[in-house]
Amino acid sequence: MLKEITTADLAREYDLTTRAIRHYEALGLICPARRGRTRIFSQRDKVRVGLIARGRRLGLALEEIREIIDLYDAERGEERQILLLLGKLRARRAKLQEQVREMTLILDELDAVEASCIEALTDLAKDGND
Repeated sequence: MLKEITTADLAREYDLTTRAIRHYEALGLICPARRGRTRIFSQRDKVRVGLIARGRRLGLALEEIREIIDLYDAERGEERQILLLLGKLRARRAKLQEQVREMTLILDELDAVEASCIEALTDLAKDGND
């Protein structure tokens, strides 16, 4: 008999909070069975939570993740799913690269201001010693 998968099991395995898993359920991303108040997750739910966690680590929005997962469930969805995921990954990469460029400019500006401050302090120290 297969071990039942609980909310706590999924939370531990994917380093999520139980609240996050309940949120995914509320959004319809996963559909666990219930025994009383206890949620029992299928292997399918477990895979979906893993995909959601991975998508979140990559910076995808939950709606983007839903779109990708829903394509997988569709007939002959695998190729479309891969193409959609590839497009989302490329867009995410472009956005991150733009953020890196912006951060580099900010760091360069910080370096310049810091150098000006150090130069001003050095000049003040010289003037104080004269």
